Amino acid sequence: MGEPATRATYAAYLALEGASGEKHEYIDGVIVAMSGGTIEHARVASKLSYLLQRALEAKPCRVFSSDARVRIEETNRSTYTDVTVVCGEIHRAKDDDQAITNPVLVAEVLSESTERADRGEKFAHYRRLAALTDYVLVSPDVQRVEVFHRENNAWVLREARRGQTIELPALGVTLDVEELFREAIAE
Repeated sequence: MGEPATRATYAAYLALEGASGEKHEYIDGVIVAMSGGTIEHARVASKLSYLLQRALEAKPCRVFSSDARVRIEETNRSTYTDVTVVCGEIHRAKDDDQAITNPVLVAEVLSESTERADRGEKFAHYRRLAALTDYVLVSPDVQRVEVFHRENNAWVLREARRGQTIELPALGVTLDVEELFREAIAE
C-alpha cells in the first residue's frame, strides 16, 4: 500500500472511489491508495476464486473478486480483499450500498509488502465481522495455505502445503493445495 493520501469523510471516500481508476482503502478517515500486485499474485487469487466457485456450485454461496469492497462498520474501515465469499443474502453497509458486511470467508494472497498487515492489523479488523468464520492466507512464495477458523470465539489455525488438502469449515469444502499452486509462475 502507498502512503496515506488524505483524511476524509466516508462520503468523500466513496466519491473518490467512483471517480478514480485506482482502488483505495478507507481506514477510519484516512484514504490509502492500494498498490498493484504481481502476475503470480493475480494468478493465485484467480485460481483460488475458481476453485471456490467450482466447490460451491451447488451451495447458496457467492464468490467475489478483489473488485468487491468489504466494509467493517465497527472499525470504520473498507478494503478490497483478494477473494470474498458470502453465503445466503448479501448484507450491504448502511453507508455504502456497494460494500459487503457479511462475508463468511475472506482470503488474502500474501506478498512481501502486504504480509505483515494481512496477518496483523487487517486481520484484527476482519475479526470484527460477525459473519466471518474463515480467514485464509495464501503464501505463493512458500506455497502454503493457512486457514484461521473461528471456533467458540477463538481462532484456530490449520495449514497445508503442496500435496495436501485444506478444509474450509465455513463453506464445508476441502481444497487441493497442489491444484492451487499448479502452474506457478517463476518471478
